[in-house]
Amino acid sequence: MKIGFYIIILLLSFSSLGQEKTDKLPTYFGIQVRPIFPTKFIGDPVTTVSGDGFESSISQRLGYGFGGTVRANVTKLIAIESGINFTQRYFDISASLPDSNVFGSKSMTFIEYDIPINALVYIQLSEKIFMNASLGVAVSYKPTNTRIQIRPEGKHYFAMYGLRKNSLGFDLNANLGFEYRTKKSGFFYIGGSARVPFQPLFQYAAIYSYDANDVVLSADVDGSFLTIDFKYFFPLIKNRGKQFLNGPIE
Repeated sequence: MKIGFYIIILLLSFSSLGQEKTDKLPTYFGIQVRPIFPTKFIGDPVTTVSGDGFESSISQRLGYGFGGTVRANVTKLIAIESGINFTQRYFDISASLPDSNVFGSKSMTFIEYDIPINALVYIQLSEKIFMNASLGVAVSYKPTNTRIQIRPEGKHYFAMYGLRKNSLGFDLNANLGFEYRTKKSGFFYIGGSARVPFQPLFQYAAIYSYDANDVVLSADVDGSFLTIDFKYFFPLIKNRGKQFLNGPIE
């Protein structure tokens, strides 16, 4: 959490610099929200493990994310975009012993923070409408593991874990979208993104216990997803009057 706080302070500093800048290559600060969709097009949203009469599956559901973004123009048609985002993921967990007619299900959550660094190219379609495409990487941070328990009737006991292999990871990040620009009201953006991690999101471990007997199954969970992105960039504010530049002690 401390890392995220320091990054947010840094982004706000960049934002204030961008608002004071009135040349042809300004820096913009914005906010974004995005629903997250699991998909088979770029990954496998369902992971299933089975063995010794025990079966379990984990299925990714609709999630969401939000955060701040900073866009620094390099030229009129090229920019670098970064920021920090919070992502909340949801999973459906099922466990069963088909031969014993024992079943159980529950939901599990998993959170991430990420810092995307993208190279962005503009295509101007009209005076106020632009299309842009970007490609880059995102540095992801997974703060904790996650765990749930399922207790069907009787002495049966299921435990499921989402275990980080590493706290830090890297994802391929691609975006395509359109934005409507105004000088007084800012920029309004809608687009889509594809995120493909270079490593599994986490290792899924499913444990079945009955008396003194344990069955342990595990597999890697793919963290790929698609999003619909909604962004708003604040308008630049030109400060009027003489600005205080020096400190109290010179």
